[in-house]
Amino acid sequence: MKNTALLSLTFLVIACTSKEGAPNISSLHAPTGSQASLPHLFTGEDNNLYLSWVEKGDSNMVTLYYATMKNDSWSTPESIASGTDWFVNWADYPMIAVDKEGNMVAHFLAKSSSGTYSYDVNVMYKPTGGKWIGPVIPHTDGTPTEHGFTTLLPQNDGTFLVAWLDGRNTSTTRHEGHDMHESGGAMTIRSAVLDMQGNLTQEVELDNRVCDCCQTAGALTSAGPAIAYRDRSAYEIRDMAMVRWKNGSWTEPTNASIDNWHITGCPVNGPRLSAIENTLGMAWFTAANGQPKVNVRFSSDAGETFGNTIEVATETVGRVDLAMIDSSSAAVSWLAANDTASYIMTCRVNTDGTKSAPLIVTQTSASRASGFPQLTRWKNKNYFAWTHVDENTTAVKMAVVEE
Repeated sequence: MKNTALLSLTFLVIACTSKEGAPNISSLHAPTGSQASLPHLFTGEDNNLYLSWVEKGDSNMVTLYYATMKNDSWSTPESIASGTDWFVNWADYPMIAVDKEGNMVAHFLAKSSSGTYSYDVNVMYKPTGGKWIGPVIPHTDGTPTEHGFTTLLPQNDGTFLVAWLDGRNTSTTRHEGHDMHESGGAMTIRSAVLDMQGNLTQEVELDNRVCDCCQTAGALTSAGPAIAYRDRSAYEIRDMAMVRWKNGSWTEPTNASIDNWHITGCPVNGPRLSAIENTLGMAWFTAANGQPKVNVRFSSDAGETFGNTIEVATETVGRVDLAMIDSSSAAVSWLAANDTASYIMTCRVNTDGTKSAPLIVTQTSASRASGFPQLTRWKNKNYFAWTHVDENTTAVKMAVVEE
């Protein structure tokens, strides 16, 4: 079966690159240096393309960089912050966000004690035309516990919403994606608002029991921000949940997927959100009933209700991303893997449930070092970035798919 899947994937490469009218894939130069990894690729609210990444140097030095693409060429990379005490993780990677006025925020994780999983979210901010300032720690508990899997969401009023997983109620005895919090409480998700003077307001708990090490996601709809994350019930059901800003406060958490996935450890796979006005798309990974899948749902009312679940892929380990193309379709990406090969895949999914044939973007590694592939929509094309792993070296690679 797995060899058959590999042959099917190979056939897709041939079919999608030779059939008249099929999407065209081309490589794109990445502005990164040596030992680069953990790319974060996105389209800013100012309609420019941004890439951030980390580079490892000597003596445990790690530097977070970013570059901007304008007029089809990259700007000179700029360093945001450096440190020797960072917590650098394949799944919990730094990222940046940009609002429509060009204000910027970025985050990285730094150790707060000698404990392996004791670290803080550190947020840098850069007013339009200014310099990077910070860091600011958005959580005020001061506990030597896990804080990470951050979402940075521009609100286009000079402030940014910051959401993160917060372990203040937990012990620190967790390792590699398995929850070990018997002696402590549950992981929570919290949020706060940061302005361009470094002021933090509105710190609040959004959910008091969530999955411990899955990415969070956010999107700004016409009705306000929405945050999605992997929930965790008392019975170890770990499906997608969502909160929305409505009428001046956060809603109670609601189910955003109903997979009924029972799993006693963290699957290290969070959701992805993208919005155009009040049309909201969500992609996620599940392995309910032992069947791995990538699914998509759409909402036409900013996440208050969702349509039917659309199955996009099986034979997958997840690591999804999603970018709305227009109000009736989205581009989705995921990592397909079997015993012999791994591929970054993509397709278009429509709100009516139809979808295009899957397309291979590139062959890659399914190792943790390869991280989470990135997808964004810019100038009517789909842009991809990923970490290429070659023995003891890493590099950021990029591609463009033009439909």
